[in-house]
Amino acid sequence: MIPTSPDYSGYAINQKLTPEDKINIYRTLTRMRRFEQGTQKPYSQGKMGGFLHLYIGQESVATGTISLCGENDHVITAYRCHAHALACGMSMNECMAELFGKYSGASKGKGGSMHLFAPDKNFWGGHGIVGGQTPLGLGLAYGLKYKGLKGCCLCYLGDGAINQGAFHESLNIAELHDIPVIYIIENNGYSMGTSQKRSSAYKDCLAQRAEAYDMAWDIVNGEDIYEVRAKTQIAIDRAHNESKPTILEIATYRYFGHSVADANHKKYRTPEEITEYKKLHDPVNLWKTRMIEEGVLTEESAKEIDTQAKKEVAESVAFADAAEIPPLESIFDDVYWEVDNNTESGNTGRHFFND
Repeated sequence: MIPTSPDYSGYAINQKLTPEDKINIYRTLTRMRRFEQGTQKPYSQGKMGGFLHLYIGQESVATGTISLCGENDHVITAYRCHAHALACGMSMNECMAELFGKYSGASKGKGGSMHLFAPDKNFWGGHGIVGGQTPLGLGLAYGLKYKGLKGCCLCYLGDGAINQGAFHESLNIAELHDIPVIYIIENNGYSMGTSQKRSSAYKDCLAQRAEAYDMAWDIVNGEDIYEVRAKTQIAIDRAHNESKPTILEIATYRYFGHSVADANHKKYRTPEEITEYKKLHDPVNLWKTRMIEEGVLTEESAKEIDTQAKKEVAESVAFADAAEIPPLESIFDDVYWEVDNNTESGNTGRHFFND
């Protein structure tokens, strides 16, 4: 359940937000929502291969946390990754083309919905293996520390992934060696189609497992962007200034099934539950209402932002539909770095290490 929380708008990090910053947050939320709504028809038409995991209902998590990232802060996530990619600056065209499996897509048509990448934007995927991104996030954060850079890695995972062994191994190393990684559990209540209480053993909350590693942790109301930003900034400051890890458990909700192919999403939870969250806890509507109350937005300006987002989505669908498929000769490209770069290892199949 989404917890109730005090007002975090007065926190220093939120006081720094200009009216334009707040409008941009609404624009980001709206673009995420409209983008994913725009994927459903092409997917049903068979224009996208593989699975399609929608983030609708969770937009405030990616928006709020990534809005705090600086030059040396990096992002890595699981397979529900469209919103994170957009928040990091990936264009809708790159994202949509990848979903269509086209060569102009973010991963040149080889990754699809679950494997969006933009290293130039400090976004490292998009990973289909449950929990597989958690040691990689640890490695990214270690790299920052090794290079003496003041930064961190935001590593996102679902509530079902907390039971993966690789995640716990990563927690052990992160605390043992003071690695500036922030593990963000996006707890939408269901591990695929299994409720949290039926899938995970815990005392008070999932993040509390951090205590076994003597690691800092907190729980966050994911529908409130002010709270998401305030509590994430504390973890970022800890990572930047102390090189210490954190677990944040952010309570959120997804309106659709585990993937679009999940036909049972109204069987393991009631339609009334979904309707209640849409009515009372929708993060896009809540931020819009808050901004109107603050005098930052009007109904007219919010509608214009929404209209622009829908237009951008329609253009990205048309772009992806008309884009070129990957050429046959590219089938072995971008699979193995050593081969792509014609190194000795790539040519011989053997690795060589410097003394």
